Amino acid sequence: MNKNIKEVLSWVGIVALGVAAALLLNRYVIYKAIVPTGSMEKTIMPGDHVFGLRIFSDIKRGNIVIFPSEKYLGTDDGNYVKRVIGLPGEKLEISDGTVYVDGKALKEDYLPEEMYGDWGPYEVPEDCYFLLGDNRNGSGDARFWQVKYVEKDDIIAVVKFRYWPLNRFKFFETPKYDLE
Repeated sequence: MNKNIKEVLSWVGIVALGVAAALLLNRYVIYKAIVPTGSMEKTIMPGDHVFGLRIFSDIKRGNIVIFPSEKYLGTDDGNYVKRVIGLPGEKLEISDGTVYVDGKALKEDYLPEEMYGDWGPYEVPEDCYFLLGDNRNGSGDARFWQVKYVEKDDIIAVVKFRYWPLNRFKFFETPKYDLE
């Protein structure tokens, strides 16, 4: 075989391998999303681009997750991004704008402003999570959904970082919570 043909075939093989790896990563490992609403402001702004991991062992309070909207909101608005507040088996109540988990106040330093109102109580079923937006006064979240609790199997990915716009690149770590 001609040396030039071997070189071209070598490059075609490398490109094909790269495309296959990218497709597999996108299908099974990572998930990219564009945040559609202001419900996560100031943590994540509308139009921000985020990457999430599809592979996760457990979901923790404070994780930011991506899930399909249709089952929970009753409309097919694509995928939504919210923060995990309630874990399986917990009882939550919101009183005077403070979230209480099993009777203990949840300290949330990332909220842009004090939340208003009273909701609940909510008892989170096994293998489900209670999700709220960080912009609580402007978030259509679990407090208002037809189905209040997102099933673990419906969570597409756990958000790990914002990659666009570049000037706001940020890794998202799971907050540490003090319950009083």
